[in-house]
Amino acid sequence: MKMIYPPKRPDDDRQEAIEPDPQAIKARRVPLPTGYRQGVISAITVLLGFSLLFLRYWNFEAEGGWSGASILATLLLALAIVLQLLALWRSLLPRDDDEPVYQVTLRWFLASIIALIAGVLLAGLSASHVFNI
Repeated sequence: MKMIYPPKRPDDDRQEAIEPDPQAIKARRVPLPTGYRQGVISAITVLLGFSLLFLRYWNFEAEGGWSGASILATLLLALAIVLQLLALWRSLLPRDDDEPVYQVTLRWFLASIIALIAGVLLAGLSASHVFNI
């Protein structure tokens, strides 16, 4: 059975562009399952706490002089903290309950984890004098 639809008038397209269908907007919105936002907020705050404590130790309590590698490690740790704060801010926004926005927040968080791992590894290698930069 073939369905025949009436032809569209030119002003029909303009009307759809001006006023999107509320049902279509709700259909595109994909809310997160319960607990996902709380989990990522907890993970971000745990890593943020570690990052801040490690940076405090690395800058103020560790023995030894500054080298190029230790300065680079400090910059990577600072970058990780900034990225974690950005991810935390995004995760606290109401729009982060939508899956596409949440995925971007997770990418920022992943970038902060990578910067943190690189900074901690470089700090450890610098403290053990593997790099004499």
